[in-house]
Amino acid sequence: MFRRTLVAAAGAAALVAGAGLAQAQIRIATVGPMTGQYAAFGAQMRAGAEQAVADINAAGGVLGQQLVLEIGDDACDPRQAVSVANQLAGRGVRFVAGHFCSGSSIPASKVYLEEGVLQISPASTNPKFTDEGGWNTFRVCGRDDQQGQVAGTFIARNFPGKKVAILHDNSAYGKGLADETKKALNAAGMQEALYLAYVAGERDYSAIVSRLQQAGIDVVYFGGYHTEAGLIVRQMRERGLRAVAIGGDALVTNEYWQITGAAGEGTLMTFSSDPRRRPAAAEVVAKFRAKNIDPEGYVLYTYAAIQIWADAAKKAGTTDPRKIAELLKAQGPWRSVLGEISFDRKGDVTVPDYVFYVWRDGSYAEM
Repeated sequence: MFRRTLVAAAGAAALVAGAGLAQAQIRIATVGPMTGQYAAFGAQMRAGAEQAVADINAAGGVLGQQLVLEIGDDACDPRQAVSVANQLAGRGVRFVAGHFCSGSSIPASKVYLEEGVLQISPASTNPKFTDEGGWNTFRVCGRDDQQGQVAGTFIARNFPGKKVAILHDNSAYGKGLADETKKALNAAGMQEALYLAYVAGERDYSAIVSRLQQAGIDVVYFGGYHTEAGLIVRQMRERGLRAVAIGGDALVTNEYWQITGAAGEGTLMTFSSDPRRRPAAAEVVAKFRAKNIDPEGYVLYTYAAIQIWADAAKKAGTTDPRKIAELLKAQGPWRSVLGEISFDRKGDVTVPDYVFYVWRDGSYAEM
């Protein structure tokens, strides 16, 4: 499925070249859902990547060369992700900050491995991405097994004796996170009352809500994205179900509240400690806010992925992907807007820091 001949036509319109840097000599890319129902996250990635490239180029570029940024749109679709990956490799891209959805990052990583492209995902949390990845796979976020451990333990500790439902959307991200949360919940001695899948992209989840009501559910955990979670929470509240809503890092977008309105009040979610508040990010955050951009969610994670790659290339004295990958794992910590980051031999960060957030009055903050 990863052969270029099988997928070359599938995403011909999915790649958009960065503008204004035609004189650049090093091509890099960011890839994510620039269109589709998860486009809010693609916009976060684009904003982070464009600012990182602008800052690096203003400081002299990498090894005396300017960067040109390619923007790839996979719409969180695995087949489109493979097509875009092949196109990027064909255009001479040496490094990709992406993808967003694990279901896209995992198949795309096989193309990048075959084509010799280094990949650092800002957001793909499924363990398989690095567990089954090659020399070229890295991420600057945590993993579902780490995030699920935090979530499952929290639920067991804070809601003893309550009826818990675990929902997922069958995606690599959503089901992976739901399974890890279930595993941690069960290990803590608590059994979920319901474990259900829902279909992503629908608008009416009344059947799911009815099952939650009939089972007398007190806590609903969502393994999935903000669009469906937001709709389900809103429909729960409309039907009088007051169960506590809990989700993962895919709820870290202001679009969640745009979907739920006041129904989202009190929603809990796991994410790393707020990167916007870290001292290392202060200067860059100020640049974003001067442009009326809130660097929420994965903006700074995408910035950091490019920032770390650029620093490693400078230290390695080459843009050769293999040599940079070796250096990323052998040396560190690497300074970034996220703070200091080190990678293990799989390409995972060595110190993930998942914490809980709560949605109140249209914004979220650490608990």
